[in-house]
Amino acid sequence: MALGFTPYLMFNGTAREAMTYYAEVFGGELDLLTYGEGMGVDDDSQDRIMHSSLYLERGAHIMGADLFPGQVANGLGTISLTSSDETADDNARIAQWWERFAPEAEISIPLEAAPWNPEDRFGQLKDKFGVEWMFILGSQ
Repeated sequence: MALGFTPYLMFNGTAREAMTYYAEVFGGELDLLTYGEGMGVDDDSQDRIMHSSLYLERGAHIMGADLFPGQVANGLGTISLTSSDETADDNARIAQWWERFAPEAEISIPLEAAPWNPEDRFGQLKDKFGVEWMFILGSQ
């Protein structure tokens, strides 16, 4: 059985916009549930996202939500996108995701030869929502 990790990102009122953007970058199927729908909240938080899921290919999954008013965030973290089986298709997909993020991102490390192996490629950026993404494309 394969072990999978699902990042769960917390936002302060921008979850709908962020998760919709990630659906444009990665493709997949996006489900959104508001606090109004899920908890029957009838106040300023009713349209905030209580839970969202973006289902990608081969079981990959990103989840996200807006913080409930008064809730404190503990940071957004870094997500690593890695080609684990080092196939040309996986590398091409990860490179395509980089190209989709890059125009609106703060690039801290350009996607280029990795310091540990010049045949690998590595890059890091921060998207417009403050989430850090690492991209690692393995050599063939």
